[in-house]
Amino acid sequence: MSDSIIIHLIDDDEEVRKALAFLLGTAGHAVCMYDSAANFLAKLEGLQAGVIITDVRMPGMDGLELQRRLIKKGVKFPVIVMTGHADVPLAVEAMKGGAVDFLEKPFADGVLLAAVDTATMGLRQSMGTGSDTIRIQERLKSLSERERQVLSGLLMGHPNKTIAYDLDLSPRTVEVHRANVMTKMGASSLSELVRMALQAGIS
Repeated sequence: MSDSIIIHLIDDDEEVRKALAFLLGTAGHAVCMYDSAANFLAKLEGLQAGVIITDVRMPGMDGLELQRRLIKKGVKFPVIVMTGHADVPLAVEAMKGGAVDFLEKPFADGVLLAAVDTATMGLRQSMGTGSDTIRIQERLKSLSERERQVLSGLLMGHPNKTIAYDLDLSPRTVEVHRANVMTKMGASSLSELVRMALQAGIS
């Protein structure tokens, strides 16, 4: 890991901050902790380039508002959003606003570290090259009409049961279509699938 890249960890829960900072530190990352989005923004000027890991739901300014403020300020640090199960629609909204990943709690240590590795790589390299976009668009063309409808529901942050109701299908059938979408797109997670679709211009 490059010592020029800092992990900016924002969470109002002190125990969560300490636990995640310890995990990231053992993986060789330098970590700065903030107990609120407002505190982070107050210290933003002059901060080293880094990856932002933020909770969605926090007192005062939430993760989405933080993201909007960063965009307004022209700050292009990669943002990883942490979310509870009920907050997945918010996380999808965050992805549409430019977040590079969202992690649904509880998540395994390896999931967080993999997301951070991807984000740090994206900070060093330009992501979403033309060839990547073309490849994703080709994969989208392989989806059936029903699979594209399921994908649309996922991008709206809907759970399988809601998608099943909207499309007049059984939840099991939606699960099958969802699995097919993941396979055809070459996506290993929902966040990766959302990122691919957004890169290809689907929202």
